[in-house]
Amino acid sequence: MAQQFELIAKTFMGLEPVLAKELTELGAADVQTGRRMVSFKGDKELMYRANFQLHTAIRILKPIKHFKAQSADDVYEGVKDVDWTEYLSLDKTFAVDSVVFSEEFRHSKFVAYKVKDAIVDQFREKKGQRPNISISNPDMRLHIHIADVAPGQSECTLCLDSSGESLHRRGYRQESVEAPLNEVLAAGMILMTGWQGECDFIDPMCGSGTLLIEAALIARNMAPGLFRKEYAFEKWPDFDAELFDKIYNDDSKEREFNHHIYGYDIDLKAVNTARLNARAAGLTNDITIAEQDFKTFVQPKEKSIIVTNPPYGERISTPDLLGTYKMIGERLKHQFTGNDAWILSYREECFDQIGLKPSIKIPVFNGSLECEFRKYQMFSGKMNVFREEGGTVKTEEEKRQMAEKRRFKQNREFKKRLEEQEENAEADIRSFKFRSLERNEPKERKKTQDFKERKDTKFNKNRGGHDKFDRSGGKKTFRGGRDHGPKGRRFNHEDED
Repeated sequence: MAQQFELIAKTFMGLEPVLAKELTELGAADVQTGRRMVSFKGDKELMYRANFQLHTAIRILKPIKHFKAQSADDVYEGVKDVDWTEYLSLDKTFAVDSVVFSEEFRHSKFVAYKVKDAIVDQFREKKGQRPNISISNPDMRLHIHIADVAPGQSECTLCLDSSGESLHRRGYRQESVEAPLNEVLAAGMILMTGWQGECDFIDPMCGSGTLLIEAALIARNMAPGLFRKEYAFEKWPDFDAELFDKIYNDDSKEREFNHHIYGYDIDLKAVNTARLNARAAGLTNDITIAEQDFKTFVQPKEKSIIVTNPPYGERISTPDLLGTYKMIGERLKHQFTGNDAWILSYREECFDQIGLKPSIKIPVFNGSLECEFRKYQMFSGKMNVFREEGGTVKTEEEKRQMAEKRRFKQNREFKKRLEEQEENAEADIRSFKFRSLERNEPKERKKTQDFKERKDTKFNKNRGGHDKFDRSGGKKTFRGGRDHGPKGRRFNHEDED
């Protein structure tokens, strides 16, 4: 039996139960949810699969040491106690990310420097030389998390980062629109609805098409990592290329999708962007995108579900924000009878304008905004008649999800930290500081979530834009008429910087 070890999957606040369910279905052992993370146990194959197949994980970390620390010297000694020659060599580069939530360790960069110093000092003592640092493209990414567990005592977790670039960067996004929805959040929203392709899917305010593409991946049970250029674990000394190629080329769990996905937007630029992204993902046979105002939406002929993320008035300005939500409610009431609609939004006054009673409210963070994801069951007549006729307003799973709201209220310090202007631009643990830093200290400039266009990657040639790397030696035919080409593991390694 392959060796099992501890792993940590990072995610959005609010998506932990969804991620835990994904991990359980993937075969993970000892799955336990925490705050913005799920811990589990598995072997090397499971770690590869977690990076490649999970829809709602941002990052997969492999802890290599837990230790207590009361001072910076304790951190230095704890890190130096690890035999780093097992993970690094002189010709390899490394980088250190740090997250601190501690009274003693108030500056995350200082902690990262202590970790770096411990590693290079050990190499100097043993080899007389030291490996170099590379911030942009290191061979090894390390992560340290420090949190207070008692007055004057902090728990340190030192990890290898097996993902590298955040997993929300799928690789299919060619262009973007203002304030795009994060791919991990989009997938989490869809999975929370329980939809897996049983009916048509509609996003009437689709923007750059993130919900549409994530829905297609879920409907066909396709791994979201198909389009990734690389993972950090591919540079590890113990990387098993044959194992990962086997995982990559295994499409046995993919399934037929016999319905359709529709996206609409009033902005022609957004429509063209969404079409470009869907084409890059090779999913144009499953997705139809058109220019259309939501106020002209009419009752679909087939059973459907709506999942959408309207403007909040925060990052996208809307001339008549409340009027927009009033229109949404009117369209749902009169033109979506017999179906379910799910809406993610931020302002209570916006939800009020919809004028419909939600059957479920699920709290979830969209970046720094504490939003709600609400379900509206559209039926004709009155609620009591609907129930008498056997209609179900809330399933047991939805009741459990509703209970998550209480958990959010118990963890308000999460929101307080975000209110310190530390915007979660990448929706990534590496862009967070868990500690409210000194107020007189200048804020660090955050990286934006800009996705640069891959002009040289030809997605229409093969799946995910890879060069041919099919160990079987033959081309594969894809089910359902998807416009993929031959499936392969290697990429065109043009830099995106």
